[in-house]
Amino acid sequence: MKPLPPGSWLGMLGGGQLGRMAVHAAQRLGYRVAVLDPDLNSPAGSAADEHLCAPYEEPRALAQLAQLCPAISTEFENVPARVLAKLAESCFVAPAATAVAVCQDRAAEKAHFARSQVPCAPHAVLASSADCEAADAALLPGILKTATLGYDGKGQRRVRDRAELLTAFRELGGVRCVLEALLPLAAELSVVVARGQDGAMSLLPVQRNWHEDGILATTVAPATGVANECIAQAEQHARAIAEAMGYVGVLCIEFFVLEDGRLLANEMAPRPHNSGHHSIDSCSLSQFDLQVRALAGLPLPAVRQHSATVMLNLLGDLWFDAQGQQREPDWAGLLALEGTHLHLYGKVEPRRARKMGHLTLTAASAEDAAALARRAAALLRLPCHA
Repeated sequence: MKPLPPGSWLGMLGGGQLGRMAVHAAQRLGYRVAVLDPDLNSPAGSAADEHLCAPYEEPRALAQLAQLCPAISTEFENVPARVLAKLAESCFVAPAATAVAVCQDRAAEKAHFARSQVPCAPHAVLASSADCEAADAALLPGILKTATLGYDGKGQRRVRDRAELLTAFRELGGVRCVLEALLPLAAELSVVVARGQDGAMSLLPVQRNWHEDGILATTVAPATGVANECIAQAEQHARAIAEAMGYVGVLCIEFFVLEDGRLLANEMAPRPHNSGHHSIDSCSLSQFDLQVRALAGLPLPAVRQHSATVMLNLLGDLWFDAQGQQREPDWAGLLALEGTHLHLYGKVEPRRARKMGHLTLTAASAEDAAALARRAAALLRLPCHA
């Protein structure tokens, strides 16, 4: 596909915060964006030039989106892959339905890691109680995850023995699951890679992540406390995974660093990722700039990180005091700190564990960024792992 000139329309399936930030990146380059999402008040829909408020599989809305937009992407992996395949009959779609389908299924994902010659955790696919009874004892204790539709810690259980495995399998609805051995972790990393239609790739700096209750809490970039050899290996693995899929667009791969130094692929997302949000403020190109460029057929130059950074997630819990009364956080006090960049997603209703925004702290050194993040976190009463 020839590069699309500014003024062209780009399509986005999904109206969440990832779509909103992609809309902003596209509009800075002069593109117009149409968002298809069923929520009348969706964050991306409110920022887009056109909001098609309809279910993702509504034929009339899909036809309208395809007629308007020569290129279409998605902001979340659970959009039906068949919708992407249908759109691809009349316009360019990135990432492709085949790649999204792999990322939607943990079992297919593990198989793709193997094809890419990238190691992952020992695991087994379980489709029945009999499979649970026959599972290798070496996988226990472990983590049982639904093969599809799990995110932010949802759809998974820790299990210590076979009895807990059977109980967890029933609690998760008896659907197909993946059981992964519980391993001694030293760190969690993520790599955001963009791959263009010509096969060119551009990577964000490798990021180190910490989670609270299965939801990302803190990201530090570049990753600290991890061996340079491990960082280089993560980048190499990310390139191999994207290349083996013929991927076009932005892809994030999460990795585990074990206590013995081994690096294992955990999972991947066929879109920009929460851990890459800092790139808006810390890098020469953000992950959303890369997404737009890959979709529009524009060049993907190397990304330069110009500021050390820490990112803190802002969940809906922040909007409630100790008594459970809703209140507004102290944004004025926060923004008085030099190097703070506040991003709120335009969500109408704060709810506990709901991602409402993020805070990026930038500084000249990793030490200064970490110190600033600790000050900001103390002001907001947030956990901070920097």
